[in-house]
Amino acid sequence: MRLWTQFLTAVILAAAVPLANAQVQPPAPAPAQPSQNITDQKLDATAAALNKIANVKENYTQQIEASSNDADKQRLVNEANKELVKAVTDQGLSVEEYTSIMVVAQNDPNVRQKIIERMRPSK
Repeated sequence: MRLWTQFLTAVILAAAVPLANAQVQPPAPAPAQPSQNITDQKLDATAAALNKIANVKENYTQQIEASSNDADKQRLVNEANKELVKAVTDQGLSVEEYTSIMVVAQNDPNVRQKIIERMRPSK
């Protein structure tokens, strides 16, 4: 298995990918956690983290794919995983909080839409 797949399957990135595809999928069952508990500040932080995660994914995927050395690929995967965590924690969220919010967003179209509206345009 290619090393860069470790990067792409990192827990916080795995939580972000379904959100990006959520607009074409039918809604899932009701969330386990009430969406009213997620403050606007947390939604803002989640959206900012998602923007940073997208940048990390883009930057490191290109570098990992371009590398021909397994040791370099592993080093890049490790760096990418650290950057993914930093993208979340720099926004004042723990990885656990971020993951929890993403789970709610996957299951609650209203929360998902609030996060999408807060994300910067993808240009």
